[in-house]
Amino acid sequence: MIDLAEIEAARQRIAGSAVRTPLIHLPLDDAPAEIWCKLENLQPIGSFKIRGATNAILKAPPGARAAGLVTASAGNMAQGVAWAARDLGLPATIAVPEHAPEAKLGAIERLGGRVLKMPYEDWWQVIVSSRVEGVDGLFVHPVQDEAVMAGNGTIGLEILEDLPDPDAVLIPYGGGGLTVGIASAIRALRPATKIYAVEPETGAALGAALAAGGPVEVDYRASFVDGSGSRSVLEPMWPRVSELVDGAFSVSLDETAAAIRTLASRARVVAEGAGALALAAALSGRAGTGRLVCIVSGGNINPGTLAEILGGATPG
Repeated sequence: MIDLAEIEAARQRIAGSAVRTPLIHLPLDDAPAEIWCKLENLQPIGSFKIRGATNAILKAPPGARAAGLVTASAGNMAQGVAWAARDLGLPATIAVPEHAPEAKLGAIERLGGRVLKMPYEDWWQVIVSSRVEGVDGLFVHPVQDEAVMAGNGTIGLEILEDLPDPDAVLIPYGGGGLTVGIASAIRALRPATKIYAVEPETGAALGAALAAGGPVEVDYRASFVDGSGSRSVLEPMWPRVSELVDGAFSVSLDETAAAIRTLASRARVVAEGAGALALAAALSGRAGTGRLVCIVSGGNINPGTLAEILGGATPG
């Protein structure tokens, strides 16, 4: 659990970079619950990742980041690091998996970041080892850096200020940094609120870990839900996540695509695959009734993929 004081300090530190995003009520008469959406897709980089990246980088000693910044990301953390690097006049090198969407890669390059594409297995090893072979600089881990999690936790503070009594908060799960950050703030301020993680069924590693009592490997398939799902829960994250969540749901790609269409048609909100996972779980009834807050974690989706989904299809 991240200390509440660290999350409060992060809010002050990132105030000039991240924006306070709206929490909107989604007017769905046929929904099984009262659904609210926290629109992190409206951040300057289109993703919540600017919060954690900025906090970790600004908290680090200037000497530690003098050689530049390095991270591994499917796209959104990369943009957060590249954004901060540009503001600080530093180079940024980003390791990305081969299936990273062009919309995210283009954004990284526009921000001045250098992209290193690699096979998923090699990229996953960078996540595990916290280093990119042959690249110097401050490695900002996209998940297990405590300062990153504290920055993510500022979302939890904002949720409770806008809606003091949610019954549950649903969070898309990639590596666990977003879940731990938000859950730490919620647990400290309103412990009665349930915390649920949501994964695509193409890589539901947390659900498998909770069932097994520890991290296990699952079959992972790349999909348009590129910001969530993995082959295994990261070992350092397991004790943190397992003590904070009340459960994990997996949703299908069809359910996720339908949630993207719902956000677009009913709220004029553009979400990427991971950004629609929480809503997909809420609409399915898995999270029960009452007041549910769904984290729309990002909106960086390829235009062609979005067009396909809005046309009624589920990308393969």
